[in-house]
Amino acid sequence: MTRVFISQDMASIALGVDAVAQAFRDAGCDVVRTGSRGLFRIEPMVEIEDGDRRIGYGPVGPQDVAAILSGSHPNRLGNVADLAFFASQQRFTFARCGVVDPLSDADYAAHGGWRGLEKALGLDRQDVVDCVKASGLRGRGGAGFPTGIKWQTVLGAPGSEKFIVCNADEGDSGTFADRMLMEGDPFCLIEGMAIAAHAVAASHGYIYVRSEYPFAIETMRKAIELAAGRIAPFTLEVREGAGAYVCGEETALLDSIEGKRGQVRAKPPLPALEGLFGKPTVINNVLSLAAVPFILDKGPEAYASVGFGRSRGTMPVQLAGNVRNGGLYEIGFGITLGALVNDIGGGTNSGRPVRAVQVGGPLGAYFPPSMFHLPFDYEAFAEAGGLIGHAGITVFDDSVDMAHMARFAMEFCSVESCGKCTPCRIGSTRGVEVIDRIIAWRGGRQGAGVALPHGLGAALYSRSPERMQSDAAAQTALLRDLCDTMKFGSLCALGGFTPYPVLSALDYFPEDFGAVAAAAEVVEPVR
Repeated sequence: MTRVFISQDMASIALGVDAVAQAFRDAGCDVVRTGSRGLFRIEPMVEIEDGDRRIGYGPVGPQDVAAILSGSHPNRLGNVADLAFFASQQRFTFARCGVVDPLSDADYAAHGGWRGLEKALGLDRQDVVDCVKASGLRGRGGAGFPTGIKWQTVLGAPGSEKFIVCNADEGDSGTFADRMLMEGDPFCLIEGMAIAAHAVAASHGYIYVRSEYPFAIETMRKAIELAAGRIAPFTLEVREGAGAYVCGEETALLDSIEGKRGQVRAKPPLPALEGLFGKPTVINNVLSLAAVPFILDKGPEAYASVGFGRSRGTMPVQLAGNVRNGGLYEIGFGITLGALVNDIGGGTNSGRPVRAVQVGGPLGAYFPPSMFHLPFDYEAFAEAGGLIGHAGITVFDDSVDMAHMARFAMEFCSVESCGKCTPCRIGSTRGVEVIDRIIAWRGGRQGAGVALPHGLGAALYSRSPERMQSDAAAQTALLRDLCDTMKFGSLCALGGFTPYPVLSALDYFPEDFGAVAAAAEVVEPVR
């Protein structure tokens, strides 16, 4: 009987892969549903087992079964592992994704699963923490804080009850690594959390997943049931979030798990000392916890040997937006931004020139092609006024209006703000109004007809083109001042990071804000 491997990843399902799988079952094939390999351009893809190789075909439809089984289909890809997109990766965390049956414990074990946990259980707690420290693993959710230091703090915290919390509230636009891991290799996350529990003496854990991920939630719950015996006495459960972006912030997430409205808590106390239900709590992102089994199995040196500067190991980069090869690409830190966008991503899907890329989700900075020499590294991006965040890269071609993208950042913040602090709650709303004025006034009268806030309208358009240009420059100065207040005065990263896309758009694309925007910081606002 021919064995066929077909993804059941949410993205593949959206592309009609279930009908393809059923067509192969109807043809008498043994169909194994896997996670996605991560190159969405070739989905729906099927892989035909051929000894120790898998011959891929994609994209395909249910009508293509006969041609695929005969080997005559024009979309034959050859051995999938040899495709340049996959062969050039360094897959530490996603090695099994797209390869194994996500809910087969035997399949997971046969591909190296559970070995990290077995080794961890044979070590003292401090030795496990030291192993994670030595690996150089840093938080993959955005902040880049050393994971081992966080674990050390929880291990040394007093108290008999401690928790492990996985932040799977993947709210950044253009990111999908958490979802792919949970749907394609859930035991990896469970194993990482069990290792963390042993390291800090925690008894219970929570995986906080946004409700927009129904397949990930279902897969994780089934996997937890199957793995219960292996991770005992540690216990796990999945908690669904209601979709609030701010609950991706660790303290707001804790409030949500506790049944409260998701709002940011002031620090101190740190969650490592007083976290969930007031107890010491390890909070790590999916990708951070999923990297731990490799570190314990292969050793911290193997993980730390890959990377760049203080950024060690690999990062699953997610390519999205107007890009030809959209998908997940895991590689060691240090690859340049240009290589990711042009060489791996294949440039824009529209065929037009790349004008900007946003790195780090909706609150990440925009970078022009002149910055494509930047190495993918936490410190390099911070020095350039950006952040890696969850490693989402969204590509835009030369048709994008960067003033409108800056406005989107402010509007996003105003909608998603928890409202607890003034700079974020009010600053983002005022930011939208200021950018609306700039868009309306840029280039003299060319903005006439754009709706302005507070009924400013026609009175402003009666001014001379020169005065309108001056007004636009003054409003740009005001916008920079507002961004400065939000950056340094907000309680959490939602308000603190919103200035990154706005300021980068102003700095790198001043022409979209009017001819005098570049000098706006020296212009006094018009009262």
